[in-house]
Amino acid sequence: RKRCQKDNITFHPNDTVSYREYRQYHFEPSMSVGNESDVVTIPNMLVLGAAVMMENLPYAVRLMISATFKTFNEGPFLTKTVGELMWGYDSGLVDFLNKYLPGMLPSTGKFGLFAEFNNSNTGLFTIFTGKDNIRNVHKVDSWNGLTELNYWRSHQSNMINGTAGQMWPPFMTKESTLPFYSPDACRSMELVYQRPGDFKGVPLYRYVAPKTLFANGTDYAPNEGFCPCRQSGLLNVSSCRHNSPVFISHPHFYNADPVLLDYVQGLSPNEEEHGLFIDIHPQTGVPLNVSIRLQLNLYMKRVSGITETGKISEVVMPMIWFEEKGYIDGPVLTTFHTNLVILPAVMEYMQYGFIALGLATILLASLAHYRLKASNNEPVKGSHDHDTQEKCNMTNSEINTTVTSHQMKTRALQPKRKTLYSTMKWTDLHTHLYIYMYIINTQLLSSDRQCFS
Repeated sequence: RKRCQKDNITFHPNDTVSYREYRQYHFEPSMSVGNESDVVTIPNMLVLGAAVMMENLPYAVRLMISATFKTFNEGPFLTKTVGELMWGYDSGLVDFLNKYLPGMLPSTGKFGLFAEFNNSNTGLFTIFTGKDNIRNVHKVDSWNGLTELNYWRSHQSNMINGTAGQMWPPFMTKESTLPFYSPDACRSMELVYQRPGDFKGVPLYRYVAPKTLFANGTDYAPNEGFCPCRQSGLLNVSSCRHNSPVFISHPHFYNADPVLLDYVQGLSPNEEEHGLFIDIHPQTGVPLNVSIRLQLNLYMKRVSGITETGKISEVVMPMIWFEEKGYIDGPVLTTFHTNLVILPAVMEYMQYGFIALGLATILLASLAHYRLKASNNEPVKGSHDHDTQEKCNMTNSEINTTVTSHQMKTRALQPKRKTLYSTMKWTDLHTHLYIYMYIINTQLLSSDRQCFS
């Protein structure tokens, strides 16, 4: 189980914040098929790795190195417990190399596959807060004070792109990608959209590694800067791992050159078990479900003068593959689902309800106005006979003139009153709806920021 904690958090005036993330690994028996005390035998990375690193030294020096291996009882294979291999073990050879060849090994203490990762930090990250521009939230401004790496052979390969891999800018589309910088891989990576989906009722976009992620420069020219390369599917990280012949790949050489499978038995790559993915909530850029799977490989070969290499064929040997995964759960997921799924759905239905209510109000007001107008036009009893008597005394021409004049006034005035009334009602309705939607959108944006800040 991995525990991460950010420390030394410092905010800067240019909309950035710096921090170091410390990590610790703890053995979780309930999630393991074995125990840390289980004993296994694997190729000796110290011996076989050092042999490749020194193959270009003079032959006499290689003989001396081989004699040193024998002195410390180091052979081509190593038998240790799982805990020792993972987190480090004491070795006289390690002490000797650190004393006479300082800097050759990544650690000055115990030697293990993940010895340098446990109780360590990922470096000093400086990222944008997104306060001035939400599109820049979590984007890396610098790492260990660097805006560009010096591990690789091209400017493009040395660029620090994207975020720190924990969050991305909001409002993502299917055309968006997930760029991030990985200190452990010593490079920036970019995942691409695969398909939509949902995680416990929350909509998401799934992003996966493209087949070109670890392709060599021959198969994919933009990766030429990460060379010298071997087969596609292998990332040579020797430049940032003390020149040790270490390669990173997907587990079981998934998405790699099929020829790699010919040298190792028992490999059966498939996407479901060996592909990596990140499930993102597109409106906020928050990861909901993550599974990062990588494999550590050692390049080994026979080196003359170093007898420990024997007749080993030239091969990229898988040493270990691991999966780092996590997902949102518990109260965090409940809050996320309520604020970003249920409330928006309720608001969407409410806007149609308010429109229907507004139309009903207009209809009722129109009916009330019609009835009021009809009641005002009813003749008053007692005055009807007097009006009739007066009209009877009029000449035919006067009657025609009066009727015509009355009709013209009615036709001229009636449409104006109707149009004015209609315009006023629809304008008021539009204004109320606009104000309501403005309030709703403001609340939603505030909820989004609160969720992913």
